[in-house]
Amino acid sequence: MTTPSLARTALLMSPALVVILFLVGAPLGLMAWISLLDKGGNSGVDWASAASPANYVRLAWEEDFDGTMILNTSYLAIFLRSVVQAGVTTALSLLFGLPVALWMAGLSRTGREIMLLVITIPFWTNLLVRNYAWLIILREDGWTAQFVNAILPFGPVQLLYNDIAVAIGLTYSFLPFMILPLYAVFEKFDWRLLEAAHDLGANRRRALTRVVLPIATPGIVAGCLLVFIPCLGAFVTPALLGGGRTLMLGNVIQMQFGASRNWPFGAALAVVLLAVMLIAMTGMALWRNRRTA
Repeated sequence: MTTPSLARTALLMSPALVVILFLVGAPLGLMAWISLLDKGGNSGVDWASAASPANYVRLAWEEDFDGTMILNTSYLAIFLRSVVQAGVTTALSLLFGLPVALWMAGLSRTGREIMLLVITIPFWTNLLVRNYAWLIILREDGWTAQFVNAILPFGPVQLLYNDIAVAIGLTYSFLPFMILPLYAVFEKFDWRLLEAAHDLGANRRRALTRVVLPIATPGIVAGCLLVFIPCLGAFVTPALLGGGRTLMLGNVIQMQFGASRNWPFGAALAVVLLAVMLIAMTGMALWRNRRTA
């Protein structure tokens, strides 16, 4: 590429680079800097304090009354709960989303358009309203709880304010993000491959594992990323359906920037959450490149 072409390419890319730098890079850099400062009085940040990793140390250690550092696993437990909840949500979304996307791809053009409309309808309503709807559905005297208690032989089952309710709410919220990438892959699927697999003696299970899943791998990877990463930082669903009993990282970050007014510690949690997301995305990208190599 010649020098004028490079200059023209750089000129065309400059608006996007400026937007990314000031709207993404600058806020992230400011957040990382705040995470190294101390908590202030009224402003939440002591801008005159010296930079130190104390807020990151606080994630796993706390100072005892005599000045010694002792292990504090509270935030590590919240981090582990967030990862587990995001993993469970991703697995459930894949379990329900894969057959739905495969079924949609086999419909007529009109049927596929109708199903796409049905799947995107929940986005027309605010996430807060949808979670309040699940409060009504899962409440103790609701029809769902009455039905579950009627068919189960043991005592009354609590469907609300626990990890189960949070998993249900998160799966409902992020299921479309799994279905749509899978549908985009299956829409171009050549159904003659399944016919050939059956002609060669493959049963349904082998046709699924040897033909369908390898072709759907790009959609599965994209869907898992679109579900897992936002779930790590979710706070509306755990706050409402968890009732404060199932805190996730998003809830802790919101409390640090809200009631606690400890912005540096909240920024440190946000930086750690961002680092985990980047590691997850990098791992997925490396795994995908290794499979396609």
